[in-house]
Amino acid sequence: MNHIHEHNRRAWDERVRRNEWHTETAREKDFLNPLAAVDDCGWFGGNVRGQRVLCLAAGGGKHSVLFAAAGAVVTVVDLSPQMLELDRRLTAERGLRVQTVEASMDDLSMLPAAAFDAVVQPVSTCYVPDVSAVYREVARVTAPGGLYISQHKQPASLQAEVLPSGRGYVLSESYYRSGPLPPVIEGCLHREAGTMEFLHRWEELIGGLCRAGFVLEDLVEPRHGDLRSEPGTFKHRSAFAPPFVTLKARRVGGSEPDGAKPKLWTP
Repeated sequence: MNHIHEHNRRAWDERVRRNEWHTETAREKDFLNPLAAVDDCGWFGGNVRGQRVLCLAAGGGKHSVLFAAAGAVVTVVDLSPQMLELDRRLTAERGLRVQTVEASMDDLSMLPAAAFDAVVQPVSTCYVPDVSAVYREVARVTAPGGLYISQHKQPASLQAEVLPSGRGYVLSESYYRSGPLPPVIEGCLHREAGTMEFLHRWEELIGGLCRAGFVLEDLVEPRHGDLRSEPGTFKHRSAFAPPFVTLKARRVGGSEPDGAKPKLWTP
């Protein structure tokens, strides 16, 4: 494990211990319609029963548990053992089955090729320096025709200052910067204090996705902004620098040589 992975593993383990934002597990009301709770856009067509779903970098007792409750065959991969423990705890409480794998999103070598009908990845690519490595791994483990639904932090949000000045939220970080972003203050909700984060340009987020063997089918910007909110709050800042983007992509081509039928993996 390299130093970036190790740093972020420790940071997320600590965030779980402190009950920080993004470590909340699924709520009781989410189980009334579990698929709707994790598929705001309806991209799964209302049914995942029997589908092989990989919840990537998605530990925390939410995505994996709700997809399993909706009838999917679920594997969840996460770097943080504490986040995965939330998945194990909640699935045990609900009598569900989920396979947990402790690994980084940019190295899925323990998973067979074409093993999943869908890969779902909440906001997390900001924690690795090379998003193309993530896309290559996802392309390998996704069956031809499979879905890849991913969320990312928008570049401008990572460029902008946390607090407004007289001219709004100033872009203070270069769009072409390399290396991790400077540490962020506690309480900043568009970033996670204590983690090591990286800015990825649109060319990397969209172009890299296409080059990895996916066709982009839709793009949604979840709306979190509210100009009526107090300046400096997450909602006010989000009205000027939208924090996230959600991508729907489809795997094209094959992942096995000579048209060989891919081996299915049952966790």
